[in-house]
Amino acid sequence: MLDLTKLAQQMQGISQHLTLEAVATRQRLERAQALIEQARLRQTELVEHQQTWRDRLIFTAAEPVEPLDTRVEVDVAPIAHTVIATDGSQIAPSHHEIAYCYLINVGRIVLHYGQSKLPLLDSLPEVFYQPEDLYVSRQWGIRTEEWMGYRRTASEATVLAELVTAIASSDPQGVATQKSGEPKKANQKSKAKTQKPPTLAMVDGSLIYWFLEPMPTEARNLILTPILQAWDQMREAGVPIVGYISASRSGEALNFLRLQSCPYLAPDCPTHCADKTTRPPCQVLDPLKDTALWGRLLEPGQRSPLWQSSARILDLYGEHAIHFCYVHVGSEIARVEVPAWVAQDQTLLNAALSLTLAQVQKGYGYPVALAEAHNQAVVRGGDRSRFFSLLEQQMIRAGLRNVGTSYKETRKRGSIA
Repeated sequence: MLDLTKLAQQMQGISQHLTLEAVATRQRLERAQALIEQARLRQTELVEHQQTWRDRLIFTAAEPVEPLDTRVEVDVAPIAHTVIATDGSQIAPSHHEIAYCYLINVGRIVLHYGQSKLPLLDSLPEVFYQPEDLYVSRQWGIRTEEWMGYRRTASEATVLAELVTAIASSDPQGVATQKSGEPKKANQKSKAKTQKPPTLAMVDGSLIYWFLEPMPTEARNLILTPILQAWDQMREAGVPIVGYISASRSGEALNFLRLQSCPYLAPDCPTHCADKTTRPPCQVLDPLKDTALWGRLLEPGQRSPLWQSSARILDLYGEHAIHFCYVHVGSEIARVEVPAWVAQDQTLLNAALSLTLAQVQKGYGYPVALAEAHNQAVVRGGDRSRFFSLLEQQMIRAGLRNVGTSYKETRKRGSIA
């Protein structure tokens, strides 16, 4: 039980700390605005420095691909459009349960707007119990619980690509096939009037899978390869994919400003800032995050310039290198990530951002498709109990004896405390 009396004694110290931190944050923001204006005047030079000295930087700085003073109004979404989203949840393996296995549940959402089509809201569960599923990761020093999370990420991308392919291959709503004897020109006009509505694929969170960096090549390929294959399918279908990040903690864009505040001719960090006991002179904005700065610079409905992430793992992404921008969605500053083939196609990029903003508005601050995908995927306490109940029935039918949870798990479930 939480002792509120003892906790109340610490509240005053927290409030005083937050007051001082708010003042410091305002000062950092003023400094950041000054730096971004200075960096705008020598943006080309700074980008060249970043590319030349990338291997000598001790921080990850994104590269701007548009002028730093870019502010773009996001287009209004068309009435007719389709949004596809997936999200995943899981039941983790436990030695205290009746069997050592895990479950991945991927929520699937397809929402059609202005098309008189029924939505899709369901989930795809998959149980993993084979030894190659449970223990393959241990040869690389990766716990089964961690590996399960990585497999879930790959499953979300694969299921999303399957939905995109199915939608892209379907005929546009309302296009009638040409009947025998019908004039050809009339049919052509009918098709011209009923072009296929734009479609957007969405996932919750970043498209940059940082957790892959320290993994061995063989393990990394098992996760990254199906993800990139899924993105290839979406590119072939002409459907942009967006990674939507709410309350982003990234500082990649602000790290670019460290090149501007560097006092040395060359940003050679190991040479000039090798002494780890002193704070580097370019680190004047920490712990400020990108969203704080763009919250000052953007108006509702505007996006920031596009940036290309410099994360090391993106060297393995090929043509899918991740670009991002910050969008003022009204309720917050959201980070929106897209692959390079979306960022380089103005039509796809505009469609992706306009549909994303429309989703946030429909969801009252968060994309409704992602919220519904989460609701479909989440495994609640009752679902977990029914899952293990079904498993227990199958094990008994198979003739297995002594089926049950450990004494520890049984005691915890029946605790009188």
